[in-house]
Amino acid sequence: MQFLTAPDGLRLAYDVQGQGAPLLCLPGLTRNMEDFEPVLDAFAHRAQVIRMDFRGRGASDRGDPSTYQVPQEAADVLALLDHLGLDRVTILGTSRGGLVAMVLAAMARPRIAGVIFNDIGPEIMPEGLAYIMDYLGKPPRFKTLEEAAAALPRHYAPAFRDVPSETWAAMARRIYRQEETGLVNRYDPALCEAVAPAFAPGAVAPDLWPLFDLLAGAPLGLIRGAGSNILSAETAARMRRRRPDMEFAELADRGHVPFLDEIPAIRVIETVLEQATR
Repeated sequence: MQFLTAPDGLRLAYDVQGQGAPLLCLPGLTRNMEDFEPVLDAFAHRAQVIRMDFRGRGASDRGDPSTYQVPQEAADVLALLDHLGLDRVTILGTSRGGLVAMVLAAMARPRIAGVIFNDIGPEIMPEGLAYIMDYLGKPPRFKTLEEAAAALPRHYAPAFRDVPSETWAAMARRIYRQEETGLVNRYDPALCEAVAPAFAPGAVAPDLWPLFDLLAGAPLGLIRGAGSNILSAETAARMRRRRPDMEFAELADRGHVPFLDEIPAIRVIETVLEQATR
């Protein structure tokens, strides 16, 4: 793991492994670079896999919660690309990371070689937003990683089925940190106050379809969990109508978000990465 100092002084954690075309992995709202361990396993021998923690998450510094916003996160991505000397990358964006990719299409479209959206699109289901706000910023209910791993299958049912116990154990390790007093979240709880206004009753969601359309000409991929409460089947279908050339996989027995160890998900990433480097 390495660190980049952002213009406002925060240290941002990132990791680069592998050789080949650059694949930039951007995590979800409360998640971190370790979510992409399966991608690293599958692609490090054929791609330069770049993973980063957004500010306030994972190993990155915590700062002013008002900066925990998608445009700032997009600016941090550009700072990382400049730091690494990369002109163009293919982006794999999980949930929030996919929103950052769309904002980057407006900020720096020439630097995007392709985008794979992991269970995210220009519209977000209200029930998914409500679910997020129900847990965001609250301490974990579990005392140990083992307890969390045992409880996660019930917590994510029925959208997730046939998930090996070792996958739940890995997920628990990625999202929680064990301390003497119990588990803690691996993100700044102040993230809740940063995003709450966008989720408040009556808040008007920004129209992201024009940003999605700015990706015209770039290879695209879409991975959707069939039981997702964030990306509806209707929104996925609309994305595919606008981009009929977009690679697509809908994963049975998965919700928000797929683990990215699923064979159809790996095939989507593989295809888009190949298209983006032709």
